[in-house]
Amino acid sequence: MTAVPQSTVQGRAALYLRVSTARQAEHDVSIPDQRKQGEAYCTARGYQLVETFVDAGASATNDRRPEFQRMIEAGTSKPAPFDVVVVHSFSRFFRDHFELEFYVRKLAKNGIRLLSITQEMGDDPMHVMMRQIMALFDEYQSKENAKHVLRALKENARQGFWNGSLPPIGYRVVAAEQRGAKVKKKLEIDPLHADTVRLAFRLALEGDGANGPMGVKSITKYLNERRIFTRDGGRWGIGTVHRLLTRQTYIGRHEFNKRGKTKELKPADEVIPVAVPPIIDQVTFDTVQARMKARNPKVTPPQVVGGPTLLTGLIHCAKCGGAMTIRTGKGGRYRYYTCSTKARQGPTACTGMTVPMEKLDALVAGHLEDRLLDPARLEEVLATVLDRRQARTERRRDHIAELNKRATETDLRLKRLYDAIESGVADLDDRDLKDRIAGLKATRDQARVDADRASAMLESVGQQAITPPMLRKFASTARQRIRLDGGGYRRDHLRALAQRVEVDEGEVRIMGSKSDLLRTLAAASGAGTAAGGVPTFVPKWRRERDSNPR
Repeated sequence: MTAVPQSTVQGRAALYLRVSTARQAEHDVSIPDQRKQGEAYCTARGYQLVETFVDAGASATNDRRPEFQRMIEAGTSKPAPFDVVVVHSFSRFFRDHFELEFYVRKLAKNGIRLLSITQEMGDDPMHVMMRQIMALFDEYQSKENAKHVLRALKENARQGFWNGSLPPIGYRVVAAEQRGAKVKKKLEIDPLHADTVRLAFRLALEGDGANGPMGVKSITKYLNERRIFTRDGGRWGIGTVHRLLTRQTYIGRHEFNKRGKTKELKPADEVIPVAVPPIIDQVTFDTVQARMKARNPKVTPPQVVGGPTLLTGLIHCAKCGGAMTIRTGKGGRYRYYTCSTKARQGPTACTGMTVPMEKLDALVAGHLEDRLLDPARLEEVLATVLDRRQARTERRRDHIAELNKRATETDLRLKRLYDAIESGVADLDDRDLKDRIAGLKATRDQARVDADRASAMLESVGQQAITPPMLRKFASTARQRIRLDGGGYRRDHLRALAQRVEVDEGEVRIMGSKSDLLRTLAAASGAGTAAGGVPTFVPKWRRERDSNPR
């Protein structure tokens, strides 16, 4: 703070300093230089500097700047703690001509003036107009700079390079090539955290072995309960897990320039795809997206899962793809599945069929009993899934070996550092050496934790081997349990075996997921029933609160 002789004091001044980025701080008007010029200006003009506000790394195109807001709050309080605000140039205060005038007038209402070191202006109409014209030029220059920077970033992305933001968990940034003074960077898979990504997708696809496929909330709870932390050591949140499971980067397609400052999606022709090494295969990703969509209550209402009708939510018209709904006749004595598009819009929209409900239910359930629930057929259907599981197990073993190797190598490096300290070659008080030791310890410990977790997952998967006796027992039990005493069918069991039924002229197509079937088989064998892991909906009471909170 600059001391000014009391006899020459013209008023109290606040100094506002700002740079947009760290690079600007190095190569443009830096904070120390602005401070030096501001203090000299206050001394020369006879102002007593009472406070300094500094925003390092903040854009002047908006007012989302903590120190700026603190200054405005102080400047509009009564009595005001200062009489003038001194800036290096008006662009340091704002690069938007409307916002500049808004805050100038807001301060002026409390008797505070804005002064520029390099652009001295008076208060008469001519100088006010000149200040407004300068603000317009500053705003134009800011937008032009942003346009050129974005163009350079888009070209960098087109060439497959990373633009400097924090990479998604499971990846790390590495130097790819040198171009003059600039180092171009790309993403590579981080083995320490990529397994967490694979685990989240596996839980969404297959579950943990004891239960069926998990939703976002269950996955979040699973990770936190087992102390599987985020990259920075924090706990997982539902939003973070949802973004992880829906991010296309993990299948090798990162999208740059997808959203603007307002977070709204940009047109497809402005989005730049960047190739990155995939962590998740396309089939797994697509299946998880379909599961998440099906779990969305806006897409699949709870009554579709818990309702009494056998094929509700499963049956579709093969002609238009629309859902088929229930229609009744003769006062409710007869029930039919009919195309909802045809029912709403008439035969000109779709010529889909209307099928008696009892007949179609018997046809679908009978086909599953006779064809799918045959041990030989089950073994044939699941062969490819089991082969993929075996390949995945081999990859997991290789990954565990890599993690153990990293932990061992890091331990050896730590031992060499300790030997150097003991022999006097290195000094433990060296700050860089302490940071290096701490970093190596963190890498070693994380590798060991990840290796242990991967080993536990491998053991749990290995305990779920599918054998011929298991197939026979499952088929026999499922045939018995799919039918209800006194007629009808168990809807939850049928949904565990088939996920979509399409009705066409003279043909009914039943489709299902092999992974779902394998998961149901494993769960049923572990629990001794055919109902293990079947989808259900059980409403829960909201204790001590209204069931419909506003």
